[in-house]
Order: sequence, then C-alpha cells, then structure tokens
Amino acid sequence: MKKLVQTIKNIFKIEELRKRIGYTFLLLLVYRLGCEIVLPGINANGLVQFRSNVSDGSSLLSLLDMFSGGAFANASIFALGVMPYISASIVIQLLGVFVPYFRKLQMEGESGRRKMNQYTRFLTILIVCIQAPAYLASLSGRLAGGVDLFVYKELGWTSFWFNICSTIILLAGTMFVMWLGERITDRGIGNGISLIIMVGIIARLPRALVAELGGKFSSTTTGGPIIAIVELIVLFLVFVAAIALVQAVRKVPVQYAKRVIGNKQYGGVRQYIPMKINTAGVMPIIFAQALMLFPLIFSQFDATRGLAATFSNPTGFWYNFVFAIMVVLFTYFYTAVTVNPTMMAEEMRKNGGFIPGVKPGKATVEYLDTIMSRVTLPGSIFLALIAIMPAFAMICGIDNQFATFYGGTSLLILVGVVLDTLQQIESHLLMRHYDGLMKTGRLKGRSGM
Repeated sequence: MKKLVQTIKNIFKIEELRKRIGYTFLLLLVYRLGCEIVLPGINANGLVQFRSNVSDGSSLLSLLDMFSGGAFANASIFALGVMPYISASIVIQLLGVFVPYFRKLQMEGESGRRKMNQYTRFLTILIVCIQAPAYLASLSGRLAGGVDLFVYKELGWTSFWFNICSTIILLAGTMFVMWLGERITDRGIGNGISLIIMVGIIARLPRALVAELGGKFSSTTTGGPIIAIVELIVLFLVFVAAIALVQAVRKVPVQYAKRVIGNKQYGGVRQYIPMKINTAGVMPIIFAQALMLFPLIFSQFDATRGLAATFSNPTGFWYNFVFAIMVVLFTYFYTAVTVNPTMMAEEMRKNGGFIPGVKPGKATVEYLDTIMSRVTLPGSIFLALIAIMPAFAMICGIDNQFATFYGGTSLLILVGVVLDTLQQIESHLLMRHYDGLMKTGRLKGRSGM
C-alpha cells in the first residue's frame, strides 16, 4: 500500500506527466458528454426499444455500441464513433501488403506515414457517408409498435433534409472524435483512439456489474452471494490469463557485427526480436464476429429451423465451434498480413545483424516464418477460447451484458490499452529517476521487450 501511495505521489510530482494526465481526462470527459447528445429530430424517449435491441452483447450492433461507448444506442452525434476510422485503418494496412504504392509509402518513414494517415482520413469520410444513412435506416427499421422515434417533422424538416443533416452531423462527430484521439496521443498519455474505445467499454461496466450483483444478492435461491463472489474470482483469473496472452513473446536472438566508424565502435551486441504470441490482437475476433452475422440475414425466412436458427443462438455448440475455428483461421491470416519475415530479414542484413546458427537471406526468412507459425498456433487457440468465454458465462447464468467482460474484444482491449498506458507512465517515472510501477522489474506493454 505504501508503494502504491508513493508511486501516485511520484506521478504528480512530475509537472509534465501531471499535465498530460489532466489533459487526457479532460478530453475523455468531452467525449463522454458528446455521447449523450442525441441527434436533432430524434425523440430521445423513443430509444428505449432500440437500446434493448443492441445491448444483448451477442450481435455486431452490440459490438458497434461497445466501441462507441453507448453512443450508437443513444442515437448520439458520436453514434458511429471511431469504428469508421478503425475500418479505414485496416483497409489501408491491408493495401500496404497487396498494393506496391502503399508498400512503398510504408518504407518511406515519417513522410510515408503522414501520407497514409491522410489516405486513412479520406477513406474514413467515405465510410461514414455510407454508414451514416444505413444507421439512420436501422433506427427507423428496428423500431416498431407505434414508437414515435422521429420528430423531425415537428421541426419542419422533410425526411430528405433530415437524412442529409444527420449524415453531416455524424460525419462531423466522427471527425471530432478522431481529432480528440490525435490530441490525446500528441499531448496526453497513451494512445488516444485506444483510450476512447476503452472508456466506452468501461462506461458499460458499472451498470452491468450492478445488475449482475443485484440479481445474485436479491435472488431467492440459496447461495446467491457465494455465486457472485465465485463469478468475480473467475473474472479476475480470466483477466490474468488475458494479460499473459497479450504480453507473451518468443525472443529470437540477433547478433550484430562490430563496425568501427571513426573513433567509435558500433554493433557487437546481442539483441532480441520479440515474436508476439498474439500478433493479431483483437482483429480476428472482430472479423469472425462480423462474418457470423451473415446467416442472420436469412433468419426472417427461417427463424425456427435450419442454418439460420442454428447460428442465431450465441450460446449454441455449432455457433461457438464455428466461431472458434474462424478466430484461429483469421489469426493466422492477419498475422501473415502484418508480419513480413522477408522485410525483417532485410532490415537485419542492412544493419549488419544475423541470427546465430542461421544463414542470412532465404534461410533467415524461413527460420522467422517457422517460428511465427509455431507461436501463432497456441496463441490462436488461446484467443479462440477467450472469444467464446462470454458464451460459457451466459450458459452459467451470468447476465448477457456482464458476460461480455469475460472475454472477446472487451477483455482484450481493456487489458491491452491499460498495459500500454501504464507503460508510458512508467517511462516518464524512470526518466526522472523514480522507481517504476512494479517491484520486480519494468512493466511490459504489448510491444513487449
């Protein structure tokens, strides 16, 4: 306890770090306030049914609502959140693998990165212009039963102008959230976009936790409080396992040859390439979850039997079996796309490095590819287990909203972002000759050295 108190004191002794943390909290507060501002022309009281449709934790709409911190279900000006930007970033990243022009930009350093950021922003605008009308259509299509959701006619608007104005507002909201994320990254602490997503996830936790504990403690069955305590212990163990998954690396030794330039000697040291067990992060789960929704398109034609009915049950065996298989496959795919052994071998050769016992060139590429394939297998299996953990939690009687924190994207994003942010705070402490956050050594983030 004394160590924790002293660490907090050390954090606030550093003026720059204190300002960065305060600036970050201020911008995150602005984001949370914006999530509560409803689009003009929409009846906020009529959103209750829509919130119930997207809060079950088992659909892509629930995933979008999680990334937007509840703004999606609130029909907020930030309803689309950072999801269009994330989608654009993924597309640009994939283009960097398959398109020579974007691959060249990746090799140009800072100037290439700025150009790719510009392309990402332009693509984000295009995606918002497509998603915003679809989102407005979903608001009208999912609410029935006489619920008067749209009140824009009372403002003298037609449906055409309402859609145009709302699309512009949603576009401005997304761009403003992107701006907030960039400002947090530049002048705050941690990665801004990741922190915005994390805050949106945490905002759902208190309500889900209160609902779950309230249900258990008020239950008439015997052992309700004990079951609640067991659930919290299991949740803690799942978080520990997720931390191990995020931090686990396979270190590949690299020896650098000695070089004498002038009166100085360079190289001659051994370093390591950290090959992460889970290089793909949460992307395989997001991809797989999106594809699992395709059978639901046909559920209106066959809601009680057949393929659509089988994959409409998020706690069913076949749903989770196929889901886990797809997570494993997408983990290998995304790892192959993002990790380039040829480029790694080329960078080692340029810097005079080599792997002891392995010939430079093609042999090094094959060696790195083999190691990456081997470490990805247990990582993909572990990631698949994390992905289907919420289903097991629902089967055990845990509330759907609280069950989402037992695995999937919520868990991995929380763990990854918290570790990255704590690592940056620790770096500021160590630069000022203070102790780090841990007694046993430096905190390792997702980059993991």
